Amino acid sequence: MKRIITTVFLLFAGMTIFAQDMSYYISEFTRTDGSFHERLALLETVRDAGISGAGEFYHEALKYFLLKSPDIKNNEEFNSSERSGRILAAALGEEKVTAAAPELWSMAEFYDVARPRFDGGKNEGLLMQDALVALGKVDGKDFTQHIVERLNRFNTLTYTDAESKRTTQRGVIGCVDALEALRDPSGYRPVFFVFSGSYDREIQQRAYKALPNILDDPCDVFSEIIADSSTNPSVKLLAWNEMLKTNAPGSSKAKTAAVALATTFTYNTSDRRFQTNLKDLRKGAINTIREHGVSDDSVYENLEKTYNASYNTNSPDYDEIQMTLDALRTVKSEEAVELLLKFLQQLHERRRSGPWSNRENRVFERVVAAIGATGTQNVDVRLLLTTIQRTSGYTSAQQRMATNALSALGYR
Repeated sequence: MKRIITTVFLLFAGMTIFAQDMSYYISEFTRTDGSFHERLALLETVRDAGISGAGEFYHEALKYFLLKSPDIKNNEEFNSSERSGRILAAALGEEKVTAAAPELWSMAEFYDVARPRFDGGKNEGLLMQDALVALGKVDGKDFTQHIVERLNRFNTLTYTDAESKRTTQRGVIGCVDALEALRDPSGYRPVFFVFSGSYDREIQQRAYKALPNILDDPCDVFSEIIADSSTNPSVKLLAWNEMLKTNAPGSSKAKTAAVALATTFTYNTSDRRFQTNLKDLRKGAINTIREHGVSDDSVYENLEKTYNASYNTNSPDYDEIQMTLDALRTVKSEEAVELLLKFLQQLHERRRSGPWSNRENRVFERVVAAIGATGTQNVDVRLLLTTIQRTSGYTSAQQRMATNALSALGYR
């Protein structure tokens, strides 16, 4: 105790010298005969003095802290050590001592929530959280992948009791905060799965707020999540909806929409809730294609699948049919026109050979209107509309629809 008092006195008496020469205080902290309590007292004094430029001292202190951590023998030593570690992490983060990144990661590993205390008791996760937060503040980019891997493991855990969940979430918070500060794209996916996972709402919201700070355009990440066969449709839909909320350019949203639309035809499930998720995903993707365009030719194939699946059923989905036609009429590409022409040719064949019912009547009207809105000069379109206009098998109303479409296309 006498030695602590002397050290404190010297510290306050030599604050000016401290900023220039920290070797005395480093040697005091690293005394081999010093106790955990004495080291804590020195750290608290340095911290409370509010002296800037003490990064070297804190870094050397952390190295010694890690060296002595395995020597903890009782609760009193553990408590002093834990308080010391938290002071060191906070100070190094504030001082932005990048050189301390390896030691901060070592502290996060040594005090990982999965590791028991010295006595086999529950690890509270406080030191792990603080070390990871500090690692982000010191720009410890070399450890990004380690943090990503650790958060991925957290995201696979299931909790058997509230206490385990509470302590684990401290480690999760540390990972999220670190990845937000480091702004590496690889951190986006695991942080998203914190948001979509079974964590407490406060933790989910923390992850949600971190996402836009990690990556401005998460097109590739969300496309991967949506296409991943191991991701259930409710998470796919959540990823899709979050993509729409981002400030990513329309081209990126169109690219993700192409992936989302394709996924609705490759993921098979008998779960009614998941089927509804996939239907919502498909509708959202088609609307985005209408708004932002076609990113690749796979879109046309899957729009055709959507039309056929919605049409060739005992209970036609006229909403999906209309959405598909609206997307094609808005895109107005040659491929879009060819697909609309194909739909009209199929309907024309039904008019000639059957069957023809109210379903055909309703869809015929929509397809003709969509073609008229494209402005196409496709010769085959003009010939087919002219044929319909002159075929007695159609009603006068349907013939007028063909005439109106021809007029809209500039044919009088």
